[in-house]
Amino acid sequence: MTTPLNDQEFALFQRFIFDAAGITLPASKKALVSGRLAKRLHHFQLESYSEYFHLLHSGHNLAELQMAIDLLTTNETYFFRESKHFDFLRQQAQAARGRTAMFRVWSAASSSGEEAYSIAMVLADVLGTETPWEVVGSDISTKVLRGATRAHYSMERGRNIPTDYLRRFCLRGTQEYHDTLLIDRSLRQKVHFRQLNLNATLPQLGLFDIVFLRNVMIYFNDATKREVVARVIAAIKQGGYFFIGHAESLNYITDEVQPLAPSIYRKKL
Repeated sequence: MTTPLNDQEFALFQRFIFDAAGITLPASKKALVSGRLAKRLHHFQLESYSEYFHLLHSGHNLAELQMAIDLLTTNETYFFRESKHFDFLRQQAQAARGRTAMFRVWSAASSSGEEAYSIAMVLADVLGTETPWEVVGSDISTKVLRGATRAHYSMERGRNIPTDYLRRFCLRGTQEYHDTLLIDRSLRQKVHFRQLNLNATLPQLGLFDIVFLRNVMIYFNDATKREVVARVIAAIKQGGYFFIGHAESLNYITDEVQPLAPSIYRKKL
């Protein structure tokens, strides 16, 4: 029988996920950590969370290390979250129509892909094939990225997709796939997912017109926020745009961008 997660063990996992992803887990997340990791203790037939931590810390099971990171960093998302951002995206895409340079958007914490595909639907609608465009989605969790690549969701998850977009960009499931949707292949081909850790040196991604980094910084302390934001802003074109969550702020974090509207910033020229 597994013993409950105690405060000392919780502190070990707080440090573990901070070192791995820069995420600060408050005491209120103790039950979440216990619940999400309990299945792994059961899998390995371990009696305590300390034993599981030592398994991770040994470095002998890298797959399990990634599994623990996946479990502790996965966050729920949905299509067209915070609609004003997509209204602004549409405006910028309309302004880019006809240009020869590729219009690029990065969903920097894409989770299971809903944000990235929402972006792609807007760009496909506005830019079509007249202007080249692409969407890059990234996340630290390999598990959610596999789901994003499959692009298969419950209809409930797609409740905010505009009706016209559902018709044009989604395939409705039938029979055993009833009440699900699949993002159309033509759209999936324009969205590229990759694993990366925002709390580490980023690979060469090129420059983006717009970056979405929403509802992520709430998990970082101020020092980590500054480091992550600096890395991400470096990947935005001069005059490009940076979207954060409505519950987040860049006050005292960076002076490289200027606010345009709540949670929308522009990189200084």
